[in-house]
Amino acid sequence: MYSCITNVNILTSLLISHGIKEAVVCPGAHNAALAHNLNECGSIRCQAVTDERSAGFVALGMAIQLGRPVAVCVTSGSALLNLLPSVAEAFYQQVPLVIISADRPQAWIDQLDGQTLPQPDALGKFVRYAANLPEPTDDTQRWYCNRLVNEALLATIHPTAGPVHINVPISRDLHNFCKNELPRERKIFSSGGKKILPDTDHPLYAAFSKARRRLIVIGQLAQSTAQSLTPHLKALAKNSMVVHECLGGDAFLPCPIDAVISKENEMLQPDFILYLGRTLVSKPFKLWIRRQKAECWMVNATGKVEDVTGFLTGIVEAGEEEVLSRLSALKPDSDTHYLTEWNTFMETSRAHAMKADLPWSQASIVRAFEQRIEEEGTNRTVCYANSSAVRLANLFSTHYCQCNRGVNGIEGSLSTAAGISLASNGGRTYCVIGDLSFFYDQNALWIQGLGENLRILLLNNGGGGIFTRFDGLRNSQARESLIMARHCTSARGICQSYGIDYMDVSDAAQLAEGLDFLCKDKAEGPRLLEVFTEMESDQLALDILNKL
Repeated sequence: MYSCITNVNILTSLLISHGIKEAVVCPGAHNAALAHNLNECGSIRCQAVTDERSAGFVALGMAIQLGRPVAVCVTSGSALLNLLPSVAEAFYQQVPLVIISADRPQAWIDQLDGQTLPQPDALGKFVRYAANLPEPTDDTQRWYCNRLVNEALLATIHPTAGPVHINVPISRDLHNFCKNELPRERKIFSSGGKKILPDTDHPLYAAFSKARRRLIVIGQLAQSTAQSLTPHLKALAKNSMVVHECLGGDAFLPCPIDAVISKENEMLQPDFILYLGRTLVSKPFKLWIRRQKAECWMVNATGKVEDVTGFLTGIVEAGEEEVLSRLSALKPDSDTHYLTEWNTFMETSRAHAMKADLPWSQASIVRAFEQRIEEEGTNRTVCYANSSAVRLANLFSTHYCQCNRGVNGIEGSLSTAAGISLASNGGRTYCVIGDLSFFYDQNALWIQGLGENLRILLLNNGGGGIFTRFDGLRNSQARESLIMARHCTSARGICQSYGIDYMDVSDAAQLAEGLDFLCKDKAEGPRLLEVFTEMESDQLALDILNKL
């Protein structure tokens, strides 16, 4: 029988699946459930050592001799601190140890309760990874606990070997053993820094070849990386569905994804997902991916666990181009109905977005802007600010777009575009930005030396229009003033102060003239086109676009 404690059982299961075969166990009441499970599982040999200082060095010697990670299990309080000398030695010798400490409930830390002290990160810089496990009460917390344990155990050997610390808070059922078996936990595979080569048996190859409904998802990439991947993605598109947003490359395939996945068509469901690049903009798409539960591999040269889908199978520690070039050479069989269904929906969605009869709105403006700059050629960089602006880019852009999507903040979008314009050697830089982002970052226009190559399209609907999408906010008295930050501010005076050439537009009849002003080849300095819309019309346009 195993413990009744969820995080203890998740940890035990993953210790076994990651190949931990030895554990040095120190006596204690609070780590009794951990000690019981380690002994009960049968596949881990347990060595009792009373003195924690000695226990750490015993585990160190075992790990040195065996050439694999060894666990050390201690109770709460000063027991953990007694391991520090051996952990420091393991750190500098690059010896893999798994330090497991039972912990008291967080509420009683520093409350004069026995054997309590702040244990998370107590071993400081002398561990390669420190995890403080939750006490799961729902599926999300179980997934989080699983992920943390996987990350910690992978870190014992990559990027270099060394000690890790897993802290296990335990609030109840300390000595209750009620489970007949351990849970079957997801083990995340990592190649431990070994390059994938054509003649290796890396499991990615087998998974890719076996699947018939493959989905390749591209997150945000540097533009140079995106360009290098395009030939490989075109080749892979013959047997796999390739989906990326405008932050992931030029749209050789139409990718207005939100309207497609809203159909919940079973024919769109993949049996294999390959994810590469950084973040995705579309929250509906991320939520859709997380419902698929397909085998998922992520390309990440650093080996870091970034479980975007929530069911990561393994990490491919190599460059994106290296992986895609080798996968494109495999040419496996595919479910042709799956590919046809995806491409049909994509093409229908793209045609709908470009031809839909839209009211005067930010969507109609960005659509017209994108159509206009397509006529200019390629000597330009298009920057979109966060929030509504970049979401509109995903609907209409067929080229690579720059956006500060690392943490998705509204600050700094205009300053980043200004920096790009200063470094672009005369190439045109467009910045499409909402009003709150613009007024937040207006000091970017104060920068000396800005040239005529900086052109700004300011979408002003008098506040944070994206918050109109949340029905629950309609019941809040703070919605207009505090959450949406309603205002009646114009950029005209700001532009006059900074010597920025300015024009405003407030209806469709003026838009062509406004885009001429924004996109003209010659100007004396930066230009700004401010376009006024109403939030209600902006939302109506989005409702139209999301209905195929």
